[in-house]
Amino acid sequence: MLGPQTQRIELLTRMAERLIEAIEGDLAALKAGKPQEMRTLDPEVQRLSASYGREAAGLTAEIAKQAPAVVRGRFFDATKRFKELLELHARMVTSVRNASEGVIKAVADEVNRQAQPMRTYNPNAASYGKPARAMVYNSVV
Repeated sequence: MLGPQTQRIELLTRMAERLIEAIEGDLAALKAGKPQEMRTLDPEVQRLSASYGREAAGLTAEIAKQAPAVVRGRFFDATKRFKELLELHARMVTSVRNASEGVIKAVADEVNRQAQPMRTYNPNAASYGKPARAMVYNSVV
């Protein structure tokens, strides 16, 4: 029978493995251009993530040392993979967000540009805030 601390580490390992699967699903969805299919948006995955955070917060190096080497090794491997995927996930989500914000800004700028009155030359061109720069000869351009 395993001790309670070893069981705790095994539980954390299983939780990390499930979260790894969800993050890998997110990465695949982002690469396919389908962010609406991200698995981490699922409330169950969010609850699992919160539970993992609470459980991991109470884990110390002393507790980890009490676990058998095999259990500890599996836990460290899962934790390392989890951390790597989280970093990649954060970079990809940031990239998608920045691209989306750029597109939205470009569309908004174009809408604003088209909503402004057309600026053609006329005798009152200076009223647009810039002096008229056309050369007039005998009142004809």
